[in-house]
Amino acid sequence: MKYETILLGLSMAFVTCLLVSNVVAGKIIGVGVLGTISAGIVCYPLTFLFTDTISELFGKQRATTIVWIGFGCNILLVGLILLAGFLPHAIWWEGQEAFMQTLGFVPRVVLASMVAYIISQNLDVLGFHYLKEKTNGKYLWLRNNVSTMFSQSIDTILFIGIAFLGVFPLSVVINMMILQYIVKLIIAACDTPFVYLLVMALKERIGHANS
Repeated sequence: MKYETILLGLSMAFVTCLLVSNVVAGKIIGVGVLGTISAGIVCYPLTFLFTDTISELFGKQRATTIVWIGFGCNILLVGLILLAGFLPHAIWWEGQEAFMQTLGFVPRVVLASMVAYIISQNLDVLGFHYLKEKTNGKYLWLRNNVSTMFSQSIDTILFIGIAFLGVFPLSVVINMMILQYIVKLIIAACDTPFVYLLVMALKERIGHANS
């Protein structure tokens, strides 16, 4: 497997998880008596798995570039969905309202998503490489978990704060932040073995490709 093919595959997986998280974010999942969370939480935390893997294998510059490419793809997604929604629908088609309800974007939520994404993802890459330098390239599990957990906390505070402060009571907003962050922590801890598996499997292939 060629070096470029591996990087392309990881980048596409990252962008796919990012875009899908925005598409499914409109579905609200009930978490028993604890509250509710967006379905986007199912796949958005996986983006950090892929950026950490890219960071480990290909370096900070490429990881940062892919984060910004993802940002551009996000804007393109929003624009195309809004365009599709505002195009005149067939007279006999009765799905327009459902389409806009499901895929239509609230400007404030879009702004929250964009701001949270670009800050948290860049912090994840920077934090990952800061810890890599401090530990001389050792303890992948440490930099994967610490960088992801820190950046996810910033992501959660920014997204929910910008999107919902003033819309819901402060107590509800804080509860949403806490619940979302707990779920993200669990997912971040669970993805560590997969980061190791990806890095170990792909590092050997990259070595063969470059030899």
